Parts: sequence; structure tokens; C-alpha cells
Amino acid sequence: MIVDGLRTLVLDAAFRPLHAIRWQRAMVLDLLDRVDVLEYYDAVVRTSRDVFPLPAVVRHRGYVQRGPGRIALTRRNLLARDGSTCQYCGHHGVSRELTVDHVMPRSRGGGSTWDNLVIACGPCNRKKGDRTPREAGMPLLSRPMQPTGIALGSDGMISGQTPLEWAQWLPA
Repeated sequence: MIVDGLRTLVLDAAFRPLHAIRWQRAMVLDLLDRVDVLEYYDAVVRTSRDVFPLPAVVRHRGYVQRGPGRIALTRRNLLARDGSTCQYCGHHGVSRELTVDHVMPRSRGGGSTWDNLVIACGPCNRKKGDRTPREAGMPLLSRPMQPTGIALGSDGMISGQTPLEWAQWLPA
């Protein structure tokens, strides 16, 4: 198992998902006795003297103030929200061949907001150009909206595939 990209799901004291962090940070929190480890990955980290299993899910012992649940508007998060799929033709592609499109063009006052940005393949983005989807005759496959909380998962939980170890701790 490749451990570089592994993230650890963090739950609050009431077992509600908060966010994801790097497994290294989770190990530090465990060593500092700030969290309880609820699930481990099959992978381990070896030192010259010890073997440490990698935490997959941890729970904060104390109260954690929850933020507003806003997820940063980034290209990576847009790709995750739209499933790396063109919202005009349904083409599923890799990140480098997909673009971010303003549904209402910027030249017409469209802003860079969750409900005005979608993932589009290059050909569809060029075809749509400086027009609205209606003007271009290119209806959207789904209505763009701002994800909330754990639905998209702030920080690292947005990576597309949810680890099996997290399944029982996430809302259905």
C-alpha cells in the first residue's frame, strides 16, 4: 500500500466527521494523547525500533469548535464535486484535459462562485465560448451548487474515492 497520499478522517467527540488530515499529523495527535484511533489502515511505518500502524479514523477527545462547513473553491474541489466529468457532454477525463468553465461568462458579470463554475472538457468549453449554456444549446448535466461540510469533505476528503476504513463513520 502506498502511504504518501493517505489521509485520516477526524471525528469530533460525538463521532461526527470534521475533516481529513495527513496521516503523519494524526500520528502526532495520537502520540500527544489528543485523539483516540478508531480504525487503522493495513499499512505500517517502520522505524529502527518500532512498527506503527497508520491511523485511518481518529476521534478528538475534547470539544472541537466546528467551522461554518465551507469548502474552498479550488480547481481540485470542483473536479471532485463534478466527478472529473464534463458537465456538458459527460466526458470523464483526467485533470489536465479538463477545464473550469463559467456558466454565466465573466464578461457578462458571472462570478467565480460554486454555482457559476463547472468542469468542462476543452472542446465543450471552446464550443460554448462566451455564451450561456442556453445560447450555446448545451444544457448542463447537473446544476452546480456549493457542497457543504462532509458531503464533499473539506481538505483531503474530496479526493474522489473514500477509503473503506471510513465508510462506517460517514453519513450515507
